[in-house]
Amino acid sequence: MTYALRQIAVFGCMAALMPLAALAQNAPPPPPVTVAKPVVRDVVDSDEFIGRFEPVDEVSVRSRVGGYLQEIHFQDGALVKQGDLLFVIDQRPFITALNQAKATLEAAQSTLVFADTQYKRAQSLASSGSQSAQTLDDRRREFDSAEANVRGAQAAADRASLDMEYTEIKAPLSGRIDRRLISAGNLVQTDQTVLTTIVSLDPIDFYFDVDERRLLNFADTARKLGKDLQQGGGGLDVSVTISDPNAKPFKGKLDFAENRVDNQSGTIRLRARFPNPDLVLQPGLFGRIQVEASNTYQAILVPDEAIGSDQNERVVYVVADDGTVSTKPVRPGPRLYGYRVIREGLDGTETIVVNGVIRARPGSKITPQMTELPKERQDTAPETAGAESGQ
Repeated sequence: MTYALRQIAVFGCMAALMPLAALAQNAPPPPPVTVAKPVVRDVVDSDEFIGRFEPVDEVSVRSRVGGYLQEIHFQDGALVKQGDLLFVIDQRPFITALNQAKATLEAAQSTLVFADTQYKRAQSLASSGSQSAQTLDDRRREFDSAEANVRGAQAAADRASLDMEYTEIKAPLSGRIDRRLISAGNLVQTDQTVLTTIVSLDPIDFYFDVDERRLLNFADTARKLGKDLQQGGGGLDVSVTISDPNAKPFKGKLDFAENRVDNQSGTIRLRARFPNPDLVLQPGLFGRIQVEASNTYQAILVPDEAIGSDQNERVVYVVADDGTVSTKPVRPGPRLYGYRVIREGLDGTETIVVNGVIRARPGSKITPQMTELPKERQDTAPETAGAESGQ
């Protein structure tokens, strides 16, 4: 090739490369992406269960005496206090029975006075030899019999007085009363007819069932505290949320667990008790209870939006010092304080993509915009340890 031809070839190659260099100079910078360090803090895992509120005390009000219902002294659904008058049974038959019992008692007491006088007279005559021993024994028997009759009459009078008292049916406990289940004028059967029911409201109990795996975890946590789960694990703090999204979680304490696992369902029933001064919580209401499922440990927390998917595993996008993006497989845990706990995969020193994951590609570069994550976020709903993603 001649010199002229070589020059033409060189100039041709340079002309071909000039557009590429110009494109490189005009290429946009790497996309900006928000990055941050994971939150590292002490946490306690919690499990969530669905349960139902039940009253601490519940009574079906019945009458201890039979008769016709005469008066009703409450309004359906009202709050009543222990000792409040609720119903009155027709008292006239019981007044008659009480008067008769008192009359019988007075007659028996009179007979006793006479028998006592006769017995003392016989004793005096027998001591002087003017009365036989047989007569003295008869007078003693008559006195003992009269004394026994007085005790029997006294018991009958006490019983009649008690029946008279039972005609006024009073509230056995404080709480919310149900509607009247029988109207005035109806016949009330002794210890059978249910007149109404009363449930206590403050405090109130919450019952929920726990499977065997979590039961063993709770029991181990209670033992480490030196307590038994059956006695409430030492009053372990719990919280419950209801269906009202505006209601704050209610705070209470675990106070009881049954003494055996149900062999059909494989669960055990636990109970927590909650103060209810405002009477917001009602018997029969459903709720979700959060129970501490671990002792305190140091956890690595990241936002849910920082976790992506790569086929069948969860990944976090890690940014190197030069802005290069790479992925790191992680094992997510429960959501706490508005973040997702990372069980495995991170040590807390990494810089991760927290916003703009869609613009981050493994192997590419980004323009990192560093931010600091708060220790707790309030913009996400709580989740249970039992609902860990990626498991």
